[in-house]
Formats: sequence, structure tokens, C-alpha cells
Amino acid sequence: MAHLGPPIGMIDTDRQGYRGVDEPESITPPAAVAAYFGHAPREAALNPGTGGPTVAVVEAYAELARRVLAGPARLGRTRLVAVDGPSGAGKSRFAARLADALAGPLGGRPPVVHTDDLLDGWDDQVTFWPRLDEGVLAPLRVGEPGAYRRYSWVRQCFLPRPVWVPVAPVLVVEGVSAARAVVRPELTLAVFVTAPASLRLARAVARDGPEILPELRRWHDGERAHFAVDETATHADLLVDGAPTLPYDADRYYVRLR
Repeated sequence: MAHLGPPIGMIDTDRQGYRGVDEPESITPPAAVAAYFGHAPREAALNPGTGGPTVAVVEAYAELARRVLAGPARLGRTRLVAVDGPSGAGKSRFAARLADALAGPLGGRPPVVHTDDLLDGWDDQVTFWPRLDEGVLAPLRVGEPGAYRRYSWVRQCFLPRPVWVPVAPVLVVEGVSAARAVVRPELTLAVFVTAPASLRLARAVARDGPEILPELRRWHDGERAHFAVDETATHADLLVDGAPTLPYDADRYYVRLR
């Protein structure tokens, strides 16, 4: 698994301060600290294991990209990055920005596979995995390109045209259960993105409309059960705050929790 290296900026409850990029440690915006740590329910939501204080570290996507490329390729010749976490936490955004950061050193953007494209509807929440493994991961293990058919949530069927996944130095797989236990030995980096449940629900409703609420509640129950059994967050190399309240450049940086 990738070594996360030194922080760029940090908030923690011992120092009670925030240090941004290239700022001296003495500069401490109290408002940022109060906003981040002023509400115990938010701490509990972001750190469900203990409900205690959470340390937030601001890190650059560019640095993370370098760490990924310096890590071992465990899926054939490919470094597999899994971006996991509950729905509405910000996984897709994190995966996209990491892929953008990787594009420079790679000379092109790495492929990104979204597990939502592989689901056979709402009831295929975690059972889709053989489709991903047989179509994409298995060929890459032996140095051959993979392929899958994208599910249309409008037509409620898989589209006929295959989406090809080339053999590349890095593959990013994003979605609920992307970093599940069965694939951990092949991961170069496992990321878990989290955010408070109320915000995740609001994001999903704003994106897809209130009519999805019955299915969404079942989905949330299912993902909670999966994460509890799989212990996904515990085994992740990187725990990311998908809804940080401190000031930072979200296009270039992300907020790591520890």
C-alpha cells in the first residue's frame, strides 16, 4: 500500500490550529478550527469508530499522484487505485481530480471505471463484482485490455457497445465497495471518502430528485451493512473528508482525516 508521506497543512485538536501551504505554524485562523471541530455530531460522523476528535491534513493531488506512481503495480503491470465510500460522499469528484493529477506524469489521463456503470439496477449494490472482475480486472492481470458494458439507468439495461479499459500504468475504480476485501492484495492505494449522512442524502436528492428516496434509503442500509462487515474504512490507506469546512483549494488539494 502507498505511504502517505508528510502533510501539507494540518488541523488538529492538540494544536487547535490550521497551517496552510507555505504558512508559518504560528498563523492560526480560529474560525476555521471552530467551524471544523465545533460540533461533536460532525466529529462522530467523520470518525465513527470512536466519535472522538479528528485530525485533518491538507494534501495535494499532485503529490498523491507521485506516490501512486512510485508504488508497486499489483494488478499485472497496473497500479490499481480504489476510491470507496458511501453514496454522496464525494468519491467521483476525488477520483476525477486524482486522475487529472495523474495525467501530467503519465502523458494522458488514466482510465476511470465507475462501479455504478456496472450495476444491474438498485438491487445489484455489491453483487456486481464478478462483472468487474471477469471483464476488467482478470484481463489486466495477464496484461490484456478489459471491457465492460455500461448500464443505462434510464433504459434499465446494459448498453450493447463495450467500454474498453486499456492496459495502463494506473487504473482508478470508483464506487461503493471498490476497495472490498477480495481486491485488497491487488491495490496500490485504497481510498475511503466519507461525509455526514445528512449531507450525503441531501446531495443525492439534489442530483437525482426526491423520487429516489425509497430506493436510496435501502441503498444506505445496504452500504452501511457492507462497510461494517468488510471493515473498509479500517483497511483504507487514505481516509478523505468529502465535505470539509476549512478553507482550501479543492481543485488542487484534498483533506485527509486521521
